[in-house]
Amino acid sequence: MDLRETLRPDATLSALTQGYAWLPDLLRREGGAPVRIRLFGRRAIVLHGVDAARFFYDERHVRRRSALPGPVLDTLLGHGGVHTLDGESHRVRKVLLLSLLKDEAAVGSLAEHAGTEWDLASRSWAATARTELFTEAARVITRAACSWAGMPLGDDEVPAVADDLVAMVDGFAAAGPRHWRARQARARQEARIAELVEAVRGDAVPDEDGAPRGSALRAVALHRDADGRPLDTHTAAVEVLNVLRPTAAVAWYLTFAAHALHRWPLHRDALRTGDPAYAEAFVHEVRRFYPFTPFVVGLAAADVRYEDEDIAEGTLVVLDVYGHQHDPALWPHPYAFDPGRFTGGAPTDPYALIPQGGGDAATGHRCPGEDVTVALLATLAVRLARLGYEVPPQDLSIPLSRMPTRPVDGFVIDVRSAPED
Repeated sequence: MDLRETLRPDATLSALTQGYAWLPDLLRREGGAPVRIRLFGRRAIVLHGVDAARFFYDERHVRRRSALPGPVLDTLLGHGGVHTLDGESHRVRKVLLLSLLKDEAAVGSLAEHAGTEWDLASRSWAATARTELFTEAARVITRAACSWAGMPLGDDEVPAVADDLVAMVDGFAAAGPRHWRARQARARQEARIAELVEAVRGDAVPDEDGAPRGSALRAVALHRDADGRPLDTHTAAVEVLNVLRPTAAVAWYLTFAAHALHRWPLHRDALRTGDPAYAEAFVHEVRRFYPFTPFVVGLAAADVRYEDEDIAEGTLVVLDVYGHQHDPALWPHPYAFDPGRFTGGAPTDPYALIPQGGGDAATGHRCPGEDVTVALLATLAVRLARLGYEVPPQDLSIPLSRMPTRPVDGFVIDVRSAPED
């Protein structure tokens, strides 16, 4: 075993308490990556950069199965889902999710649902003394996503389901109450969706009653895995949540978009025009600039070599994501918010912009819902720019020690006028 690993204290506590700043600070102290550490009680190596991302997302080098800590599976991802698979099992399951989340018509339909729900909700905000944007955005997106997925919610159901989807994301990297809320939220939603899966399989939910052909609920319920068998009910519920949960998480990005428009209001006029190219550039810059994913982990699939480092099979491989998105070698003036860097679209190198993973979504571990994130955020950011509101005094700081983070007060707004047409 490398003495550099054995002589270091375990870094888990530092990761949890320092949050997004942990890896950038570590790499600055060490003079750059690779760096040998211990994490979650295991030997680990930290990688950084485009070449590192290319190495990390190659299944010959790094596998995801058994790499994710139990608390992350108990809260964020669920047990048995696509994130825990490799090889043929992963590819077959990924095809299912890609059919739902990469289809242009399906993505457009979901964005349209979200726009409609936003328009309905925002008309009521002017009658409310103050609106906390993060919470309202999560409810708008949850209602739209569940309807689109074939499991529409009643008005009285939306707050609880939205709160549960948010809790699963909010508690994955936390200890104490946030973590336990996340576990309880996942248990509730897995049980609820499992009942719907069984109803679809038993034909108790006809197409016209909420689970139409092509919907996420029906597609997952009827999917057959690499072994030719249907998913067990629990795993099916996990995969439905792997559609709904990250979609609801766009509320984080929309709140960051509001933060950006408040700090740099010159972008509001450009967004108001509804120019799709500018909206997409703005969205990519929000995803690059603001902190969401701090790092990702996997296990060395065999005895492999990266640069001058021999990495033993089973070593935990940690890829720095937040530092990657703020690396001046990749992004000139990385702490300037500049949508202009994406006016030509996302980078052609699939390992450059990696807030939702690197490489090819069809064959690797890049998030299949990335197109959904971009479409939803573009649709809602334009509507946000057209909304007449003021930002009252509040704490708009974004603590890097909290994972996932967001403005402390959730971004409260006073809506003064109905949205523009």
